[in-house]
Amino acid sequence: MKKTAKTLLLSFCFLTSTATTLWASAPIGQKIFKKKLRKSCGFTGAHFTKQHTKAEWKEIYGAKQFPSETKNICPQLKLETIKPVWWKHLYDFSLEYAKDGAIPKC
Repeated sequence: MKKTAKTLLLSFCFLTSTATTLWASAPIGQKIFKKKLRKSCGFTGAHFTKQHTKAEWKEIYGAKQFPSETKNICPQLKLETIKPVWWKHLYDFSLEYAKDGAIPKC
């Protein structure tokens, strides 16, 4: 019984810690922007996210135009350097810190 409880607890901890990395989040998007986009964009994440309001970012993402809009904002950016799984994180970052949102620290 004790061994089964330990195994279940360990499994639960493992699953909950790995599952959170699968969901997109603004802090992960902020880190991606800092490491992969800031240098090629030539400005901070605050400048990037403030290009649109939350509603505008939602419309852009819904129309599947987020990568092309990112390229419009950052013309020096090579889109192939951005992994496809990063776009959702970058979108959440843009949405969180849009013109009518919070101020990022990058």
